[in-house]
Amino acid sequence: MEKYKTIITLVCILFVYINKMQICEERHVGDCRSCYTNFFFLVYFLSITENGVKDPRVDRAVGVCKKAVSAFSNSWKKRKEMADIQVELGLPTHQLVTESPTRWGSRQKMIERFLEQERAIVHVLGADKKSRHLVPTWQDPQVLESINQAVKPLQDFTDALSGESYVSVSCIKPVLHLFRTSLLQPEEKDTELTATIKRNIMQYLDDKYSNAVQDELLDMSSLVDPRFRITYMDPDKVEQVKKRAVDELMSLPAPADKNTPQQPGPAMQVCEKQQPPPKKKITLAAFFKKNAPVSSPNQSEAVKIQTELTTYILTPEVDPDTDPLDWWKRHQPNFPRLSTLAKKYLSVPATST
Repeated sequence: MEKYKTIITLVCILFVYINKMQICEERHVGDCRSCYTNFFFLVYFLSITENGVKDPRVDRAVGVCKKAVSAFSNSWKKRKEMADIQVELGLPTHQLVTESPTRWGSRQKMIERFLEQERAIVHVLGADKKSRHLVPTWQDPQVLESINQAVKPLQDFTDALSGESYVSVSCIKPVLHLFRTSLLQPEEKDTELTATIKRNIMQYLDDKYSNAVQDELLDMSSLVDPRFRITYMDPDKVEQVKKRAVDELMSLPAPADKNTPQQPGPAMQVCEKQQPPPKKKITLAAFFKKNAPVSSPNQSEAVKIQTELTTYILTPEVDPDTDPLDWWKRHQPNFPRLSTLAKKYLSVPATST
């Protein structure tokens, strides 16, 4: 019965995202790109429920945990006894957490709270003959601890990510890199089950993002994000991505050049001769500034785009907390062509309301 509930929940989530993609396609909103990063978190959910922890020991341990939590949820007497035992054993006076298929991360929170209150749970359930069969075996807490060690870092990460005011599609490649090199990297202290869960989740994500079209979209989005640029790209693909950016910009209308002389207006009488501006004094700092390519008015549009892209990549690194949209708003006069590309890709959100 529990398996069917999970399947129904996943089908409902998939229906919501498929429906959203159809609406985006009908409205021609970015060719459904706004759903890619939402699908990323859906992939993570699927990987944990189906691929990451596909093990009989996990099924049993999670089942025991849910039944024990349910016994306390349905009995005020057991909850009162547990509160007394918590004081006696010096445990935090926390209530157990019930898993909800529609609440993100509730299974991990349920397991974590169960492990915290394990001694009190065993004491209360073991004292009642009717609930004694719900007492976990020695193996169940070990399995639950292995699950929690693998999933807890991801839960903390998604909590932090959901607290951000703006997250764009450009974060996917850096996030996958973070998972691969840190959060889902097996450690020496990990149990065999924890390491297996991490490898399975990472393999599942890699397979889901092995599509060449998706990879091009993610590379372009990272390129126009001043926090990442080419940092998380495959070094062998950097030139290819830059060429694609140039080709895409060449297909767009050229931005208006502010230096282009305007059409002459009505004749005006000049009262006095304008004086040339005073020559600016060269400072010592001018000799230490990084030399970046400078475009000339006589250059072709392709050369101007190449120069602008090279200058953008050579600009100093920005703080990871920087809002990329604010950054482009301030630097649009410096990169008028690239800013058009940035608006196109950074307008794709990584979360939905």
